[in-house]
Amino acid sequence: MNSIIFAGKHFLTQCVRLHKHATWELVYCTGRSGRFIFDDLDIPYAEGDVVVIPPELPHENVSENGFTNIHLNIDSAMLPFHGPVLIRDDSSHALLHLFSDAYSLFCGDPERKAALLDAYGSLIVRCMAAYHTARPKNRIAEQIEQSIVHNYADANYDLDAVLHSMPYSYDYLCKMLRRELGMTPHKYLTNLRLQAAAGLLCSVRSSGSITEVAHLCGFRNPLYFSRLFKKRYGVSPKEYYHQKLEAQQPAAADSQKILLTE
Repeated sequence: MNSIIFAGKHFLTQCVRLHKHATWELVYCTGRSGRFIFDDLDIPYAEGDVVVIPPELPHENVSENGFTNIHLNIDSAMLPFHGPVLIRDDSSHALLHLFSDAYSLFCGDPERKAALLDAYGSLIVRCMAAYHTARPKNRIAEQIEQSIVHNYADANYDLDAVLHSMPYSYDYLCKMLRRELGMTPHKYLTNLRLQAAAGLLCSVRSSGSITEVAHLCGFRNPLYFSRLFKKRYGVSPKEYYHQKLEAQQPAAADSQKILLTE
């Protein structure tokens, strides 16, 4: 489910002739512009747009001046669309980073590909649904959100100082951000750090410690990190790590087990 079974790039191209896929196709335009032609619909697109195409839907991609893109084929994608849709990337180019990373993983080291590619597929699919339904964020909320996203791994990052530096009252910003983000800004920061920690615990391939994972994800206190992690995921970081290791390497779990210390 949500498995990326192919990732490719089109360098400067003017036409991809009529074809269809058995899987969902997601096409991120990385340069210039063009249009997708379907039986009863044309979708113009430009740089920064993603066109999402359901399985078995014939389509053609044309451009007078040429286009460049990254295209992914995702099997059994859990997407809510009944037809092709266009989704616009945000100002931080978050979708471009995801598509670029997925392409690099697909073409790169087989071990990292096996460990991470499905996770990227699930994340990209969720982003497609979220970006399609999301309303535009308040400009100030987006500015603060980007500050959190860019600095969450820094244990010295002071979110309260950022909020107090804005030309609005602290209480107003917290209420506004809760409305825009669906949670308080501090919980949003904590969730990002915990998600990053879960990702590290899934992908680690060498000896490490819970303390190191905590520090890499912006937590100063490893015990506090472990309590938050268990509350979020239902198991300790160490248990989570071993569960993921066994799931990724069922045949070699005993011979390749890696020591992770508290």
